[in-house]
Amino acid sequence: MDGAGVSAESGVPTFRGAGGYWRKWQAQDLATPTAFAHNPSCVWEFYHYRREVMLTKNPNAAHLAIAECEERLSKQDRKVTIITQNIDELHRRAGSKNLLEIHGSLFKTRCTMCGHEEANYKSPICAALEGRGAPDPDAHDAQIPVEQLPRCEQRGCNGLLRPAVVWFDETLDADILSHAEKVLDNCDLCLVVGTSSVVYPAAMFAPQVAVRGVPVAEFNMENTPATERFKFHFHGPCGTTLPPALARHESEPN
Repeated sequence: MDGAGVSAESGVPTFRGAGGYWRKWQAQDLATPTAFAHNPSCVWEFYHYRREVMLTKNPNAAHLAIAECEERLSKQDRKVTIITQNIDELHRRAGSKNLLEIHGSLFKTRCTMCGHEEANYKSPICAALEGRGAPDPDAHDAQIPVEQLPRCEQRGCNGLLRPAVVWFDETLDADILSHAEKVLDNCDLCLVVGTSSVVYPAAMFAPQVAVRGVPVAEFNMENTPATERFKFHFHGPCGTTLPPALARHESEPN
């Protein structure tokens, strides 16, 4: 399972820690149902900016190593499942197939009226957001009228769309969470890559695996609150430490 630290090496802003601001806000100020209800224009500017940035980024060595390992082990009737907290789809673009995006995706939308959810890679996502979303603290909010924000295209709906991501104060999708728990209950090795281990419920996953006696390896730039619970810790950039750890072992078949 992984978090923002993996994508940071692709140049993806994390909006966490010092300097993690978009204009004058941090992500937790905008990524809430309350913020969207109060100012959908501003929230959509924020997500439009993130979508446009992601269209310029590529998977890094860590993403590619995970995808290659998944493909290689699948030929040995072994399964690798990626449980990611990231919403950038870089794992998908790297070629990963067994992917659980527990926090959703920047490139999916959900209608606030009919509930329809679908992939959306339009750039810009709507005409009114073209050229909007600059992160400069001095940039002015566009104050786009709500009827000009992304709208549902299902017949007879035209409801306001929202990003299909899990915001603060929202619960994870029950089906995805159940699937993730089953994977963790049955795994024989768990890698925790580039995550701070402070965002719940995901922060509980690996420690619960470790309690069962399953080896857990953490790959991170620094120690986390969960480091001491794990058997292994690999310190450094994930794009440097992960590829050799996942490379084909001499005992594996060709």
